[in-house]
Amino acid sequence: MIEATNKELEAIGVTDTPGVAVADSGYWHEQQIDTVIGGGTGVLIAPDAGKRATPRRGWTGGRYTRMRTVSATDYGGGLYRRRKAIVEPVFAQTKHNRRIDSLQRRGRSAVRSEWRLITATTTCSSPTSTN
Repeated sequence: MIEATNKELEAIGVTDTPGVAVADSGYWHEQQIDTVIGGGTGVLIAPDAGKRATPRRGWTGGRYTRMRTVSATDYGGGLYRRRKAIVEPVFAQTKHNRRIDSLQRRGRSAVRSEWRLITATTTCSSPTSTN
């Protein structure tokens, strides 16, 4: 996603890279984190899904502890909360309000096309509108 973002920025003449990539625990992948950091973008990915009382076995020390420490700061926690407020409502709107809880097609190209159609037809209507 960071590579795609950098390509899009480059296409419109922006030479700066994103300062920090923020993601939930499902995106934790050591090699990809190293690649993103190597490209000049910081990474904040919570190693825990938030449902666990203790860290997963083997997910302690090093980068795991650092991510937990950064997430516990006002700055890191604030960034992570902003991610939830920006990203999650899009999926909630799609899944709950539009009742699109699964994709009908399979394969990367087909799913990409279906997702683009879904997002292109999203309307911004209030509960009192007559759409």
